[in-house]
Amino acid sequence: MEEPEQSSSSPGAGAVLRRLVPPPALCGFLLLLALVFTVSYAVGAQAGPVAPGMHRTETGTGTGGDGKTGDGGATDMDDMDGMNMDHGSGG
Repeated sequence: MEEPEQSSSSPGAGAVLRRLVPPPALCGFLLLLALVFTVSYAVGAQAGPVAPGMHRTETGTGTGGDGKTGDGGATDMDDMDGMNMDHGSGG
């Protein structure tokens, strides 16, 4: 009894389909990744902002919008406690 011989030059539809489908481990990883992001987004939305008053608001100080003052005339350097800001930038 002879068995039919399949030629390697014409693969069957199953082999082509198997080659196009990503491996199950990759599908599982992507599914797990999507689940983790979905849960973390839901928890973050439920918790709300961490520090609602932390954003900087520009008040009408009349400084011309130079970006160095914004909270009653205090400059950004007032918060640096005398740190040397010379980083060798040539300026």
